[in-house]
Amino acid sequence: MASILEFLLPWDFSPAAFLAWSLSVLLYARGLRRMPAGARPGTARSIAYFSGGALTYFVLQTKYEYLSTHMFFLHALQQLAVHHVGPFLVALSWPQAVLGHALPLRGARAVLDAIERNAFARGAYALLQNGFVAPALFVGLIVLWLLPGVHFDAMLSARVYWWMNWSMLLDGLLFWILALDPRSRRAGALLGYGARMAMLLLMMLPEMLIGAYIALSGRDLYQVYDVCGRAWAMPARADQALGGLILWVPVAMVDLAGFLVLVRWTLRADQGLHVAPASRAGGPPPSTPAHSAP
Repeated sequence: MASILEFLLPWDFSPAAFLAWSLSVLLYARGLRRMPAGARPGTARSIAYFSGGALTYFVLQTKYEYLSTHMFFLHALQQLAVHHVGPFLVALSWPQAVLGHALPLRGARAVLDAIERNAFARGAYALLQNGFVAPALFVGLIVLWLLPGVHFDAMLSARVYWWMNWSMLLDGLLFWILALDPRSRRAGALLGYGARMAMLLLMMLPEMLIGAYIALSGRDLYQVYDVCGRAWAMPARADQALGGLILWVPVAMVDLAGFLVLVRWTLRADQGLHVAPASRAGGPPPSTPAHSAP
């Protein structure tokens, strides 16, 4: 038990990360407590939110982080959690309503109004959530941080390593919030269901090609792990092949899961099915017209 607790302690403690994760938990808990009973999300959605946050915290703020800097396949799992699975679960929980209840109504409106009035903030958000820019940036960041030269610097520089992890986490959250918006375009989503399904399918090919190239490459692409020293006695090519396989298959499976969620919502909208507000895991809110087309 002592060894497990020791493993869960931060390897390189980050006050900013600890504060961010603590606030995300406290605000969500406060929002749940302040919401009317009939408006609270279902248990599955709350579990998804806390699981996504816990997963990203685990891979970035425990001894796992140390291991991920000494084995490429563990780093691949870390990036899978930070860029895909963790943000996917948080976005699937659709926590905006809960978090909104955590703040004083007047204060929340003041913050939103200030952002709305700021032309730069509006423009930046619109650009990052554009249906072409968002998937290009999502895949582009994967490519950027896996370039051997860039990856070498990231593993040896604390500053570059910080930028790598936080850029992946924030981009993952922005992307999956766009992709997994439970509303239809007519009900307020930036993109319709069909556009988002196409976006996810088109992303799968380049992501799989990246993983396949790394897994099947005939040379050692990431010699930085020889410089740092591998945590376990594993041949460099085997470590790289396993990491490439993780980037090849599980990454695409997360995209496929998002596609299937959108298919389900599309079918529910076409059949005129509704769910109680915030009471089902991932279901469209009742404000979504039954006849809305993606």
